[in-house]
Amino acid sequence: MAGRERNQTDMDKGIVIPDDWPGYPLDLFTSPEHYCEDLECVYIPHGVIMDRTERLARNIMDDLGDHDIVVLCVLKGGYQFCADLVDCIKVLCRHSNKTLPMRVDFIRLKSYLNDQSTEDLHIEGAENLSVLSGKAIVDTGKTMKTLLDHVEAFSPKMIKVAGLLVKRVPSGTGYLPDYVGFEIPNRFVVGYALDYNEYFRDLNLCLIFLCGKQFFDKQKVQKNSF
Repeated sequence: MAGRERNQTDMDKGIVIPDDWPGYPLDLFTSPEHYCEDLECVYIPHGVIMDRTERLARNIMDDLGDHDIVVLCVLKGGYQFCADLVDCIKVLCRHSNKTLPMRVDFIRLKSYLNDQSTEDLHIEGAENLSVLSGKAIVDTGKTMKTLLDHVEAFSPKMIKVAGLLVKRVPSGTGYLPDYVGFEIPNRFVVGYALDYNEYFRDLNLCLIFLCGKQFFDKQKVQKNSF
């Protein structure tokens, strides 16, 4: 069984960011000039993400150390979180009595249209699956439950899910990953490999996307230039 229902302690939920959290002003950080007018604030700085990821890696080592696992990276939005999580686990392995041999595989999910989660889910790749899944964001939980059904068909010994962000959404299924970085309000975030129509993946920070007219105007100009 993978994941849990939402009756856990605050520690299990990860760092809970309240609904009224305003974020940090953009001018306190460095971001590409071409994105500045499309972003509202820095929601989670990169250093905080890395510190929390290191803590999750330590929890995973405590729970799964001395097992042989397959890390299933959920593309595209989960690639940065998964890569950093695996790096943290590797560092811990070099300084621990426990070992955690890892193979890394990849699977691609697509369930978003613009900034909305849809009912349609496309799964591509990964035929040999087991144990630890890394996903950047869990909102309604429907995508992850569909993925877990797919993975369980391969009869792994166990499945654990690590999610960097879990959204509080009214339409949620109550699903909660085994390892949670942050619980956040139902805001659309980009950066740290999370995107809006493939834009903003190159930002190291998690930021709030304004989805303003200027961004759509820029998209039209780029399309008309081809």
